[in-house]
Amino acid sequence: MMIPFKLKKGDEIRVVATSRSLAIISKNSIQLAINRLGGLGFKVTFGKNVNERDEFGSSSIKSRVEDIHDAFRDRNVKGILSVVGGYNVNQILNYLDYDLIKKNPKILCGFSDITALQNAIYKKTGLVTYSGPHFSSFGMAKGFEYYLEYFKKAVIEKGAITINPSQNWSDDAWFIDQENRNFIKNSGPFIIKEGDAEGTIIGGNLCTLNLLQGTRFMPSLKDKILFIEDDEDSKPENFDRDLQSLIHQSHFSKIKGIVIGRFQKNSEMTKEKLIKIIEDKMDLDHIPIIADADFGHSQPIITFPIGGKVKILARGKEIKINIIKH
Repeated sequence: MMIPFKLKKGDEIRVVATSRSLAIISKNSIQLAINRLGGLGFKVTFGKNVNERDEFGSSSIKSRVEDIHDAFRDRNVKGILSVVGGYNVNQILNYLDYDLIKKNPKILCGFSDITALQNAIYKKTGLVTYSGPHFSSFGMAKGFEYYLEYFKKAVIEKGAITINPSQNWSDDAWFIDQENRNFIKNSGPFIIKEGDAEGTIIGGNLCTLNLLQGTRFMPSLKDKILFIEDDEDSKPENFDRDLQSLIHQSHFSKIKGIVIGRFQKNSEMTKEKLIKIIEDKMDLDHIPIIADADFGHSQPIITFPIGGKVKILARGKEIKINIIKH
């Protein structure tokens, strides 16, 4: 495990389009994101190809690789944020210089499609990366306080992180309508399987993580605690088979535990359906499983370290998620 230096005031953060282009983000959201990061004391710069846009709302493999390499190579850059998610970050994995990344360790943060990049980097270099807000997430006008709290705990502050549930959550298209938000009281995570465990975090978006199966970019599952989530396109039957596919991987029997993020409403996943999916799988009988944690494609989300160390406890009414090394 290689932990990058924490960010501090005056540091430069480079924004790169790992998947979709900055050109799809509204000017108001971009400016708000710049101002919010500036308020933390950071200088924001952009990869030279971030506004390139093709018919898929993304850019060429060459352009994305170039911007990532430039960000890791530039000694002034201390942190890297993905613009937003997408569908195609796995296109670039064969073309990245992992020796360059390993020799220039720095914070890389984002979620969703960037899951494939983050877990590949961890596998190839041992570098801890961070599943958390994109650059575009910092353009959220309302309900960003919890995002910011855990981003700071993970990439600015030192020491262990105790994950406490957010007070409220939302599943609206805030990037379309910043004013009319619907916030729902959060009942917090729940236990599906009791137990306690300590291990190394891998994961993120489940269907994206599964793109790494059978490749040289898939991390070992031995002694890991999976943090997994999926978006509204993943119906219960999709989540079920995606999880089953992961269970079939080598060393899954050595998994220490699973933490599942909150599902979006349009996924049609209910607590009862999720419990049924988990309880049907005998391979999961031996590990603690916690669900409805604050990460995924609803808001807000925590920032957690892929490659970091975590302890989880799930017994009775007691749930603890403590990141102990990041």
